[in-house]
Amino acid sequence: MKISVAARNGAREFECGPGEKILHAGLRSGVELPYECSTGTCGTCKARLVSGRAESAWPEAPGSKYFRSEADLLMCQCVAREDCALEVGIALKEREAGVPSPHALAGVLQDFRRLTHDVVAFEVKLDAPFDFAAGQFVLLTVPGIAGARAYSMVNFDVGTERLSFVVKKKPGGAVSEWLFANDVEGARLGVFGPLGHATFSAGIPKHVLCVAGGSGIAGMMSILSLACRDGHFAERDGHVYFGIRTARDAFFLDELEAFRAQYPARLAVTIALSDEEVTPALCEAYPAFQFAQGFVHAVAGERMKGRYADVRAYVAGPPPMVDASLRLLLREARLPPADIRYDKFS
Repeated sequence: MKISVAARNGAREFECGPGEKILHAGLRSGVELPYECSTGTCGTCKARLVSGRAESAWPEAPGSKYFRSEADLLMCQCVAREDCALEVGIALKEREAGVPSPHALAGVLQDFRRLTHDVVAFEVKLDAPFDFAAGQFVLLTVPGIAGARAYSMVNFDVGTERLSFVVKKKPGGAVSEWLFANDVEGARLGVFGPLGHATFSAGIPKHVLCVAGGSGIAGMMSILSLACRDGHFAERDGHVYFGIRTARDAFFLDELEAFRAQYPARLAVTIALSDEEVTPALCEAYPAFQFAQGFVHAVAGERMKGRYADVRAYVAGPPPMVDASLRLLLREARLPPADIRYDKFS
């Protein structure tokens, strides 16, 4: 089917395969349609159907609360049943240079392991080599479970055949319940990506600020992997703020220490505990880290005062934490929007 999308800066056309989501087809074809979550939650990919017929795989998607007419749809959830003309209320951007186009592939779940009482890690062995930008995510689909879930990659390698993930248990969440309750080793998963705009590229003349809550640290680990590998912190500063509830919820601390130890004069790591006081034992276990009690965005805001010059900020985590961090970075730090990159997990 042929899809035409009219935007404020012109119209774009692309082909959409049978059963393919409109958003996926556009992105695969190089048309940078608007999106954030890609899973039906945020409403960013809302469009208006002008002509043709499209069908939603999830009519009750939370993003539909932003609809203003019966002609509105979510491109991430809709499949075209015939040629369609759509309208979006924004100007379409150009894809950032060097960011690979997304596509569909598959892989096998391997190396499943628990990191904490409610966080697991695993890898997906892909059927083919895969390129992505540090900080991006993919959509994973599990056989027998409706819908896709967005997870950021922990690793970074060019042409990789393995993707690493961390997932926090969500009560009632179909995929997280499946991961925690079953023997999932060897399960075959669908993959679509890479996606996401919270990307880091080597050579940017900016200091790096990472603010992450819970499993939002995943994409930050990918960014830090590339930045450390390419010597970014030899000349630029890095500030990592990782928010967890209690010491029991901590993971990736050894990995963060390994990154910090490569550039001890320029890369600093702060762990913020929201639900308990910092214990001497935790400080003794990681003497090079800084620790604080409080919400991670508040801790970062207090300790970064006067230090935002030439900074690019990356934010990921639960929506309330991301929203609070964005307010801080825009209103208090006064960073330009181009230097604030974020993902929300909802």
